[in-house]
Order: sequence, then structure tokens, then C-alpha cells
Amino acid sequence: MAINIFRKKQTQEGQTKKQVKEKQIKEEPVKQKEKSVNQEVKKKEPVKTAKILGDKKFEVWKILKAPHITEKTSFLMQDNFYTFEVMPKANKAEIKQAIESEYNVNVVDIKIINIPRKKVQRGKIIGHKKGYRKALIKLKSGQKIDIITQ
Repeated sequence: MAINIFRKKQTQEGQTKKQVKEKQIKEEPVKQKEKSVNQEVKKKEPVKTAKILGDKKFEVWKILKAPHITEKTSFLMQDNFYTFEVMPKANKAEIKQAIESEYNVNVVDIKIINIPRKKVQRGKIIGHKKGYRKALIKLKSGQKIDIITQ
């Protein structure tokens, strides 16, 4: 004779534990949060990423490293795009402020590209070529930066 050990246990009233819990949930009233008329919805203020410098002299050398001049970027200069190597933690607002204060031009758009480090092998020695951060800057039409002479 087989004994059924997997049978559901029943309480004194002939109901399973699951049925008792469901019954308790149905009987409890649902509590809703009451919104008072005086409560106002708090809006989050946007986080300012650009540094507010005020009267202090803006230090461009902390953001811009050097202009990035290659054959490809020289062709982009004809379309009002200029490329600069920038510090790794510089953001778009800081880069825009640095370019406008250094070269007295109006920046329309900035695109930032992170160039990763690359593995280099010289014989048995394995090393890495340093990565950097590059900013593509588009100026307002009619304006230009004379990078090559500077």
C-alpha cells in the first residue's frame, strides 16, 4: 500500500493553507494614499555640468591639449569642422567654452570620440599605444580658426 506524502495538508475547516491566505487577502481593504491639496509636486533641478567661472580667468590649457591635424581633418576644415585632442574628463560644455574663449568663434556642434588604447608588439615585448579623447567641433558658417599658423 502506497502512502501519499505529497498530499496537501488541510486546516480544521477543510481548506488548504493557500485558500486561507487568498481569503484573508480578499477580506483586507485596500489602502490608498490620500493626496492632500496642499502638497505640491517637487521638480528636480537640472545638474549643471559646466563649471561656473565668473570673473576668474578661464584656463583653456586644462581642457584643450592640441589641435589634431591629419590629412582627413584638413579636408574637414573646408566644411567648418575642426578637431582637437582634449582632456579625458572634459565634457561638451567645457570644450565649447574653451574654444569660444580661446579663438573668439561661435560653436554650433560638438562631437566627442574616445579613441581606445591599442596593443603594440615590438619583437617579444608587448605594450600599449596610448588612447586619447578627440573633439570634432563645427563652427558657425563664415567663421574659421587658423590652426596651422598658430
